[in-house]
Amino acid sequence: MASSNGYGALRTNSRSNTNADVEEQPLLDSNQTSKLAGWRKNMTVDVRRDWADLVLLACYIITGLLDSASISTWGSFVSMQTGNTVYFGLGIAAPHESTRWIKSGTSLGCFCIGSVFFSAFHRVLSPSPKRRWVLCASFALQMVFIAGAAAILTFGPQSSSEEKKEAIDWPVLVPIALVAFQSCGQAVASRALKYNALTSVVLTSIYCDLFSDAELLAPHNPERNRRVGAPTLLLIGAVLGGILARSSVGAAGVLWIAAAMKLLVVISWLLWPAEKE
Repeated sequence: MASSNGYGALRTNSRSNTNADVEEQPLLDSNQTSKLAGWRKNMTVDVRRDWADLVLLACYIITGLLDSASISTWGSFVSMQTGNTVYFGLGIAAPHESTRWIKSGTSLGCFCIGSVFFSAFHRVLSPSPKRRWVLCASFALQMVFIAGAAAILTFGPQSSSEEKKEAIDWPVLVPIALVAFQSCGQAVASRALKYNALTSVVLTSIYCDLFSDAELLAPHNPERNRRVGAPTLLLIGAVLGGILARSSVGAAGVLWIAAAMKLLVVISWLLWPAEKE
């Protein structure tokens, strides 16, 4: 029988409450463990390839934004390396006419190094290059590199657009290197998902494959649709990037927009359906 405490209330047995807390704690730990296990399982599955080409096509808009802003600001590409190879060759032929070849060479070299890095990232760290966490981490890294370049343009030393065209100091070369390094990540992702044509860094082969397609006018032709979508979306990105780079938004604002779009791609891979086991 419970005894009175002198104030008309009954003393309760605190031991029973303690026992109840102890019994509830394993339930909470078990719930947290199951959520963590579910999250880990979700991140270590392969993403479904079906309709993943839509994400890769969206990357063409990012490429258009970045390259148009880069050409407008620095006079060199950061994604389309065919043009940079030509600029680099012209610079070797006449090295004192312009500094463009140095910036183009920087972009080309960093793109090649990035290709080694991102291909190894997909191939070495996971048994499957389509793992959800690998795709998310890859595009998150790309976002960080673009954001780093945007931060340099936003908070670093400022100069006029004409000075940037010929300048080869670190506030110019470092952003070019960062953006070029990450650009190949999209191409590597297209290889991982077996959409080899959707590299987002080359259009010449797409134009050739599009207009040489024997079923160009067929009502149902998914390959044709992708080949039409790729240059169209890149053109849209290039127009937007050119307009914004010449506005008050500037090249820095274009880079911030591109970084935000990379974040949207990361979220897309987080929510993308898993491959059926």
